[in-house]
Amino acid sequence: MVDNSKNFAETIDGSATILNVAQIVADLRNVRVSSLEDRKRRNKPPKLPSRKVLAEIVEGIAAALFPNRLGLPDLTEDGIDYFVGHTLDTALRELTAQVRLELDFSASLDLATPHISKDSAAAEKHTEQQIAEARKVVKKFAETLPSIRILLDSDILAAYEGDPAARSIDEVLVCYPGITAITHYRIAHVLHKLGMPLIARIISEIAHSSTGIDIHPGAQIHERFFIDHGTGVVIGETTIIGKNVRVYQAVTLGAKRFPTDESGMLIKGNERHPIVEDDVVIYAGATILGRITIGRASAIGGNVWLTHSVPPESNISQAQMRANQSQ
Repeated sequence: MVDNSKNFAETIDGSATILNVAQIVADLRNVRVSSLEDRKRRNKPPKLPSRKVLAEIVEGIAAALFPNRLGLPDLTEDGIDYFVGHTLDTALRELTAQVRLELDFSASLDLATPHISKDSAAAEKHTEQQIAEARKVVKKFAETLPSIRILLDSDILAAYEGDPAARSIDEVLVCYPGITAITHYRIAHVLHKLGMPLIARIISEIAHSSTGIDIHPGAQIHERFFIDHGTGVVIGETTIIGKNVRVYQAVTLGAKRFPTDESGMLIKGNERHPIVEDDVVIYAGATILGRITIGRASAIGGNVWLTHSVPPESNISQAQMRANQSQ
């Protein structure tokens, strides 16, 4: 392999020489190699799914789900199915390649899996198995798209009916950050259930970056979910949210504590986030922590800090919480 770092100093109009880019490149290489060696990955650096590609995939899937509003502006009724088919074919082919990357990455993390030489027949067989598995995952994902569209229709309708400022369902779809976040979540959640947690998390974080709404793809959220305004909303991995729930900005559905094992490492995957039953409203700034249950048709007031379950049809206010604490 040719070491191109020596030529960097001559490629940026002489400024690279002043900035000593060649030395910085060499230092970065040394740090990179050291990091790989520490993780015992010197000869097999990770190749991860691409955030940029996944963003394009989600954009394509969203356009296929809502072609009249998120597709091409000049679509005709006769051309919609062709557009949807072509857009889906492109997005799902790209998704298959990303799934293969995650499968390969996951296999590389499994210390029990023996290293397979790139030149061996076993490597070819391994590749064929990964291609087949990736296609299987994407096929199952594609089959859920009609049900994802139905769920999103219910979310959009809930937002339109729940916000007096919404003038049309179309406005809700194209303008509301809560709908952007829930669209990414609905796609990511299916992939999470299909055993693609890294891809799912990347998709959720794409929405987090653009909307300020952080929904872990492992959360379980039923239909007619409305996030109003949305900035600062956090929904943890094991949260369960029922039907027709409305959440305002800066709401946290989080964990109360993080238990550790005998070695002091955090225990992963335990049920540590709230259960929110049907028809609940949670107002701005409320913080609800731990594996507690918010009973059906309850209203949790703004800025409430809640760490215990409440029965159905409760109305919890900040003043009430202060009064209870003083007793």
